[in-house]
Amino acid sequence: MGDPEVESVVSGRGPARALVLIALLVGAFAAVGPLAPGAAAAPTSPPVHGSVNGPSVVGTGTTSTYYINGTGGPAVAANGSVIGTLSWTAKLSGPVLTGVSVSPNSSTFSGSSPGVIHLKVAKITERITINVEITSSYLATNATANVSYPVSIVVPYVVHAVLVVGSGHSTLGFDVTVELDGTPVGTVSVPAIAANGSYNLTYDYATSGLSPGTHTFTISLANEHGLVTFPGGAVEYSQSFYVVGPAPDYTLYVLVGIVVFFGVLFILVTRVAARRRPAGRK
Repeated sequence: MGDPEVESVVSGRGPARALVLIALLVGAFAAVGPLAPGAAAAPTSPPVHGSVNGPSVVGTGTTSTYYINGTGGPAVAANGSVIGTLSWTAKLSGPVLTGVSVSPNSSTFSGSSPGVIHLKVAKITERITINVEITSSYLATNATANVSYPVSIVVPYVVHAVLVVGSGHSTLGFDVTVELDGTPVGTVSVPAIAANGSYNLTYDYATSGLSPGTHTFTISLANEHGLVTFPGGAVEYSQSFYVVGPAPDYTLYVLVGIVVFFGVLFILVTRVAARRRPAGRK
């Protein structure tokens, strides 16, 4: 009997077998996928980024507002659109946290709007840190980033002024700008004042330090066109204060004095010893 393979070809069964083998190979490649070394990998998510914005110096016993921003991670597509969930959690760290709080302490980002938190501090001076963890989630994938923002709590400089309104009219609410040495440093929102009424304005200015010397706060009501004045009818009010400079450092003078003292002492001892030395033999 001849070769089986020859018989298959002669009998016409060879092409059918070849088709079956090709079909099996195609199925195997489809199951395994492309094996080329340069095959494109699945796109990776951008890294998670975050930031905290707000005052770095606040006055004791005050409440300040901070804004949290976050983006990236699996929750953000390559074109920048949010396809998952971006959330944040805020905590505080510091030497003494009694009476110090942040509210709210967690939430999710809504569109492109930042997260808003309010920091309430006690009436003690210290340095605390706002610690924020930003989480980006999509399906079963999570990524996080941590952001720290230091805040110094100091005793503020306080400005007091009285605003008065005459008997013929009342006023709506308005804003007053406070200047320090001619530079705007803050704004105070004044509510509506009734006729014959008054308002006690207070502004706290928190700073890490001012240069020694005299400084002046100034408040102007010129934009109120005489409807609101200070007592006596003045439209400008100023309040000056003096900042004492640091105590002089006498360390160098003390060191020089010690050196001079021991130098003089050494000379005196040397001269006394020379006087007491017996005369040599002749």
